[in-house]
Amino acid sequence: MHRVKTLAYNGLCTFEFGIATELFALPRPEFPTWYTFQTVALEAVIQATGGLEIHVDGGIEALKNADTIILPGWRDPAETPPERLLCALQEAHKNGTRLFSICSGVFILAAAGLLDGKRATTHWRYTEALQSRYPKIEVQSDVLYIEDSNILTSAGSAAGIDAGLHLIRQDHGSAVANSVARRLVLPPHRDGGQAQFVPPSQPRSGPTMAALMDWVRQNLRQPLPLRTLAAQAGMSERTFQRRFRAETGAAPMAWLQRERLFHAQTLLETTPATLAEIAHISGYESIDTFRIAFKRALDTSPAAYRARFRAQKHAP
Repeated sequence: MHRVKTLAYNGLCTFEFGIATELFALPRPEFPTWYTFQTVALEAVIQATGGLEIHVDGGIEALKNADTIILPGWRDPAETPPERLLCALQEAHKNGTRLFSICSGVFILAAAGLLDGKRATTHWRYTEALQSRYPKIEVQSDVLYIEDSNILTSAGSAAGIDAGLHLIRQDHGSAVANSVARRLVLPPHRDGGQAQFVPPSQPRSGPTMAALMDWVRQNLRQPLPLRTLAAQAGMSERTFQRRFRAETGAAPMAWLQRERLFHAQTLLETTPATLAEIAHISGYESIDTFRIAFKRALDTSPAAYRARFRAQKHAP
């Protein structure tokens, strides 16, 4: 079982902690395998934001055998975390443990020196402070989450949900991650490169992109060049590209490519269709084009991806 350990601390950010527990601690008997979850802290009893008192499962020493460690925020970005905690994280990372910070939790990883020379993000309010205090980090301010060298950092609180679903997708596949998202009444996927927030625009009449996006998902096997999308939206290509990015934070063709891949992943996990059939259904011109796009995005082949998650699905 994959062991998830989540840090608690005095002044704990309760929303970020709630994200970790909802995604990884909640029992999910519908899946053959799931995570084990433990809350650890330097203190036995934690006073959390909102007047809550939390009795933790174990001390910092429990991080030694973690497979994933979650840092759900930090009480003050200007406060250096305790040395014991920093040493424990350094040792865990050295041993190959995956680290995941939500929002201001990135400051703990930064203080431990684990982000030097790596890409990282946090809430847009903190990005300047992070870059100023830790100039060796390549801070990216306009993304939801970034993974670099087995370390995942996410932006403002709700982006932690997207990042957590990303980890579930890595561990258990697209179908399982989509099921968890549905239980949370959330969209199945927001890509890490999507903007943290979309600037407000002037009120306007006319349709939004939601109907178009639903139509695209029902017609993925079609070629769907930019002119087709613009025509379906009833706009010129130039206006469509501007409006789509304004509403979603993504370029339309990049979004379409991600949707094709998400659909292909689900088919690989849940159907016996051949790779050629999946390539066609997902809208790729050929199986070779499909393989190249899949490898570029997921760093594995469609066949290897299917073998991994099919084996996991049927594990005892």
